[in-house]
Amino acid sequence: MKYQAEFDGKVLDLELNVDIGTYTIGQHTNQFEFTRDNGRLFLRRGTKLFKIDNVKMEGAEVEFSMDGSWYKVTVKDEQQLLLDKLGFKSAAAANQGTLKSPMPGKILDILVRAGDSVEQGQPVAILEAMKMENELKSPIDGVIKSIAAEVGQSVEKKTLIMEIE
Repeated sequence: MKYQAEFDGKVLDLELNVDIGTYTIGQHTNQFEFTRDNGRLFLRRGTKLFKIDNVKMEGAEVEFSMDGSWYKVTVKDEQQLLLDKLGFKSAAAANQGTLKSPMPGKILDILVRAGDSVEQGQPVAILEAMKMENELKSPIDGVIKSIAAEVGQSVEKKTLIMEIE
């Protein structure tokens, strides 16, 4: 399957063939192998073995540590690339401007108001879940279009909290 990966300002077109354990970047094809042992993920490329931990995926973004160094990579598959080329948004991209509850809980605080400008990653609400306070952050740069939740409201998973445009 073909992918496009972007990290550190570089864009790489690559093709993965998981069945036979090969990847191709440009004209170069190499062998790889993923293994899992005691909850850890290992990547073997040739004679090198890399330890991968703390994998977190959100949409097309993948964040992980490999041998103690942190990486953040944006990965698009063939379908996402085709949708981009045709000018359409994937379901995940179409929902980028909505902030929904990631889990059931209670809204403790709304940190913004309709009309406020926000940056991606800026805390916009506090959700109490399982006796812990969780900062909910803006998924995009934009302006708060509407706030659907109120302080003190109990919410279920995927309940709309606010819209950002």
